[in-house]
Amino acid sequence: MGLPGGEMVDEGIRDLSMGRKTIPALLISIAFPRLRRQGVALPKMAFPRSDVELYRLLEKESGDDLAHARYTAHLRRISSFADALDRLQGTGS
Repeated sequence: MGLPGGEMVDEGIRDLSMGRKTIPALLISIAFPRLRRQGVALPKMAFPRSDVELYRLLEKESGDDLAHARYTAHLRRISSFADALDRLQGTGS
């Protein structure tokens, strides 16, 4: 569909289906309820506490100094995808 972050969403769905706790999979878990409402084909389950898990993973990868900035950037990216999907479906404001 060419939506922003679409490749990350595809990767996250694939990783989540395989039970891998990756950044994309945790982002899908965070956005799981919204994406499901939007009709995105998702695995049956999301990771619990995915927001905390994502932050910890980012902290481990890049340290305290960059974790917060990376965390918010990733959240904006998944939100941009969901917003673009809303617009495409004609449900956005």
